[in-house]
Amino acid sequence: MSYLVAAPEFLASAASDLSGIGSALTAAHAAAAAPTTGILAAGEDEVSAGIAELFSGHAQAYQSLSARTAAFHAEFVRTLSGAGAAYSLNEAANGSLLHSLPQPVQAVWQDVRAVINAPTNLLLGTPLIGKGSDGAPGTGQAGGPGGLLWGPGGDGGSGAPGQPGGKGGNAFLFGNGGRGGAGGVGTTGAAGTSSINGGNGGIGGVGGVGGNGGLIFGSGGGGGRGGAGGLGGVGGDVFTSGATGTDGGTGGNGGVGGAGGQAVGLAALLGGHAGAHGVGGNGGNGGNGGTGILTSAGAIAGGGGGGGGMGAAGGSGGTGGQGGFAEVTSGGASAFGSGGGGGQGGGPAGAVGGPGGGGGGGGAANIGTNTQVVGGAGGNGAGTGGGLGAPGGLDAASAGGSVGGGTVAAGGGGGGGGGITGGSAGTGGTGGQGTANGTTFNGGTGGGAGTPGNHGSATPLFSPGAGGNAGTGGGGGGGGFVAAGMNPNGQGGNGGNGG
Repeated sequence: MSYLVAAPEFLASAASDLSGIGSALTAAHAAAAAPTTGILAAGEDEVSAGIAELFSGHAQAYQSLSARTAAFHAEFVRTLSGAGAAYSLNEAANGSLLHSLPQPVQAVWQDVRAVINAPTNLLLGTPLIGKGSDGAPGTGQAGGPGGLLWGPGGDGGSGAPGQPGGKGGNAFLFGNGGRGGAGGVGTTGAAGTSSINGGNGGIGGVGGVGGNGGLIFGSGGGGGRGGAGGLGGVGGDVFTSGATGTDGGTGGNGGVGGAGGQAVGLAALLGGHAGAHGVGGNGGNGGNGGTGILTSAGAIAGGGGGGGGMGAAGGSGGTGGQGGFAEVTSGGASAFGSGGGGGQGGGPAGAVGGPGGGGGGGGAANIGTNTQVVGGAGGNGAGTGGGLGAPGGLDAASAGGSVGGGTVAAGGGGGGGGGITGGSAGTGGTGGQGTANGTTFNGGTGGGAGTPGNHGSATPLFSPGAGGNAGTGGGGGGGGFVAAGMNPNGQGGNGGNGG
C-alpha cells in the first residue's frame, strides 16, 4: 500500500501561484491576439494575400487552443484549491473525532494496541508503537522504552524519601526521551528531647536523568527536579525551672537536578537537542525550637530555631525555624516570651542555589525569682551567605521579687535572611514579643534585602533587643521586652545579622 502526505497550506500556496501564472498567460495571449490574427498582406498579389491568410489562420487556431487551455487551467486551480480546503476540513474533523471519542471506544483502542504490541513486549519487553510505561511514583523506577517504530520513552518515577528519581525511558527510532523522575524529599529530622536537640533534615534526592531521543527523530527528555531538603526536627520541650528547651535541627540541603537526555544518531544532525537539566531542590526549613512551660513561680526559656538548608542549583534556601516560646503562670501572674521568627532563605543565582535563613532565638519568661534564663540561640542558615541565627531573650528578676510582683518576659530575636549576590536575598525574621501580666511589647520587624532589622519595642526603663545588621540578606528584628514588679531586668534577643 502506498501512502500520501498532504499539507493543506502547501496546496493553497500552489493554487495561488498557479492562479497568478494563469493571469499572466491570459494577459500575454490578449496582447498577441490583434497583431497575429489580423496580418496584412505584403502586397496586392495573390501569393502575398495567401501567405497572410495562412498566418492569420494559425494565429486564430492558437487563440482558440489557448482559450481551451485557460479554461482547463482555471478548472485545475479550482480543483487544487478545493482539495486543500477538503484536507483542512478533514484534518479538523479527524482531530475533533479523536478528542471526542467516547470512553468505550478509547478502551477498545487500548485493547487493539495491546494486541499489536504483545509480540514485541513478550520477546523484547518493548512495545511496537506507543509511549513507554511510566515509573511508579515514590519508587525511583525507570521509565520504559518507547515503541520500536514510534513512541516517546516513559517518564521516570519520583524517588522514595531522600532517594534519586528514576531515569526517563529512551525512544528507539521516532520520539522524545522520557522525563527523569523528581528526587524524593529529604527525610525529616528526629524530634528532640529535653536534653537532645532536634535532628537535621536529610538531603533531597537527586533528580533522574532524562531519556535519550530516537535514532532518527527526537530530542532528549528533561532531567528530573531535585528533591527538597527535609525539615529539621523540632527541639525538645522542658518543664523545669531554670531549664531551656533544646534547639531545632537544621533543614536538609536540596537535591541536585538530573541531567537531560541526549539527542543521538541521525536525530542529532536533524535538529534534535539535549533535554534541559533539572532544577535543584529547595532547602528544607529549620526545625522550631523546643518550648519551656511552668505553672509555678520560676524561670524558663525556649530553644533556638534551626537554620534553613541550602537549595541546590536553581533552588531556594530554606527558612529558619522559629524560636521556642517560654511561658510561666503562677498565682494570677503570667509571663510569656515568644520565639523570634526564622529568616527567609535566599533565592537562587544562576548555577548557585540559595542559602538558608537563620533560625530565631528562643523566648524567656520569669516570675518571682532571681534566676537568669536565656533563650536558645537560633542556628545559622546553611551555605555561603546563610543568615545568622538570633540570640534568645534574657530575663532575670531581682532577689526578693514576690509572686505577682517581679514578672519579666523577653522575646527572641529574629533570624537573619540568607544573602546571595545575583539572586533574591531573604528577609530577616520578626523578633518575638514579650507579655507580662497582660501588657505586650512587640519585637521589631525584620529587614528586607540588604536592610537592617528594627529594634523591638520596650518600656522606657529597659532595653529592647537590637535589630540585626544587614548583609546582602536582611537583618532580623530585635525581640520585645516587658517587665512588671520589683526591679526586674533583662533584654529582648538581638536580631540575627543578614547573610
